[in-house]
Amino acid sequence: MTTTWKIELIPVPVTDVDRAKAFYEKIGFNADYDHQVHEGLRFVQFTPPGSACSIALGDGITEKVPGSQEIQVVVPDAYTARKHLIELGVEAGEVDEQPWGKFVHFRDPDGNSWSLQAIDRRPNG
Repeated sequence: MTTTWKIELIPVPVTDVDRAKAFYEKIGFNADYDHQVHEGLRFVQFTPPGSACSIALGDGITEKVPGSQEIQVVVPDAYTARKHLIELGVEAGEVDEQPWGKFVHFRDPDGNSWSLQAIDRRPNG
């Protein structure tokens, strides 16, 4: 029997939902959903371009502390991804070249960290 497991949603704790929403819209994430569930719980969902997995922003959606989430995503080209972020005014680290891929790191306004990885697809040799 084969089972399919798909990651669908990652909670990202933030202190200011509107500030976080503006940041993720600025970097090109698609705003899927924004709903005030009740006082103290607002659910905002974003999907990165081309991703099957979304993030949920909010205060009260997770017990994690704002700024403590770490997320890694795959991008086609680390240099292009970094240039995109820099052009938008996002502080992004230099491209870190490793034997298993190239990485670019940045943080959202709350300090949640993102690692963009461009996987080297060359065959092992």
